[in-house]
Amino acid sequence: MSILVPDEVYPVATKNGQLSDEQKAARDRIYAAPLESLNPGDAQSFADQEMWWKFERLRAEDPVHYTAEDQSEHGAYWSITKWDDIIAVDTDTVRFSNEVSVSLALPGSNPSVLRMVGPDATPAEIREAEIRGMPSLLSMDPPAHGVHRGAVAEGVSPAALAEFEPLIRERIGAILDGLPIGEEFDWVDKVSMELTAMTLATLFGYPQEDRRQLTLWSDQLTTTPGPGRVVETMEEKDAAQIAFYKMFTKLIADRSAEEPKSDFISLMAHSPHMKDFTPAEIQGDAGVLLVGGNDTTRNTLTGSVYALSLFPEANEKLRANPKLIPSMVAETIRWQTPLAHMSRRAHVDAEVGGKLIKKGDRVIVWYVSGNRDDAKIERPNEYIIDRKNPRQHLSFGFGIHRCLGNRLAELQLRLTWEEILKRFPEINVVSEPVRNNSNFVKGYETMTVVIPRRI
Repeated sequence: MSILVPDEVYPVATKNGQLSDEQKAARDRIYAAPLESLNPGDAQSFADQEMWWKFERLRAEDPVHYTAEDQSEHGAYWSITKWDDIIAVDTDTVRFSNEVSVSLALPGSNPSVLRMVGPDATPAEIREAEIRGMPSLLSMDPPAHGVHRGAVAEGVSPAALAEFEPLIRERIGAILDGLPIGEEFDWVDKVSMELTAMTLATLFGYPQEDRRQLTLWSDQLTTTPGPGRVVETMEEKDAAQIAFYKMFTKLIADRSAEEPKSDFISLMAHSPHMKDFTPAEIQGDAGVLLVGGNDTTRNTLTGSVYALSLFPEANEKLRANPKLIPSMVAETIRWQTPLAHMSRRAHVDAEVGGKLIKKGDRVIVWYVSGNRDDAKIERPNEYIIDRKNPRQHLSFGFGIHRCLGNRLAELQLRLTWEEILKRFPEINVVSEPVRNNSNFVKGYETMTVVIPRRI
């Protein structure tokens, strides 16, 4: 077990730099557990933040870690937890395939996949289909990947973003100007979700008055059903998937009959390759564009307010020097890591970190762990907004599958903080945020804040 250093900066929020008795007990328990029993994909450990101790131990003792079938409700998989190994796997499309479910999903948690295999499929066929997942631009290998990515890439090109910027800034200003002063409110709902919904509606060419339906669908598509969650039953999740795809299909048909525009739907509808896309591929691409456009900005924006409350010296630096905003944005994207992992599948037997990964094995690249690798990043648990190289992070992935909308995410975050600093001298986080119960979307359900006054 590692020694607890009194003034160490831990990966979890602490009071006065000290772990609580509960936090110490969690860390002790994880370090005392048999190494082979560690299951970093347990979603509850993300909600209660215990996953940090798992990754801390794995990076030190077993950076390429195998979780066996009997240790995980997700089935067997490999975890890649250190920076260099993550990049090696992420950029190697010869040995590692993207033709696998994007995330480490629970068996039976994606009704669309179950419909795809049909009612007569055997248990083995169903499980194989679930591991494969819905085909999409994120879960394809070359050359298909390039065709699907190319169909929508123009929507987030530098020229498109330059044209988009004034509209984003105007909408951010309207959101911020409508916030209550001196009253507690939920930052996730009032700011992060609202900005994301407005941007998604623009990217999809969807009516602004119905924008919150898009973020709702995104949440429903990425949630494992359970009591009190945004979908409580598999039937509710299935209905949401069907409704979203029905809407998307209608928009595609409508745009194909119109003159080409710059939104994602129009770009897909007028792509010369669209006629060759299968219904499953269109549905998969739609889901990727929706979830990708929702989670990165939404959870990083909330994470930035939270991080600045945990590290007051960073907040002071930012307010004293607004030129640090781009650096702060990049550091937040690293520190938050809004999507915790991506999945791969071994094309062939492959050695990584001295471990032999067999052909067909699932491999999870844990960006959230690599972003805290002290062999690559100095003081990785700290939030340092003036790092020498702040854009050195894994949150957008590497190689041909690097996040399509990374520049859009950075733009929205930069503009938001430029507008915040013009209006509010402080934003106070009232209590610990409520986190998602998800091993994939590393984000926040609610975070209560208060803004004492305007500038």
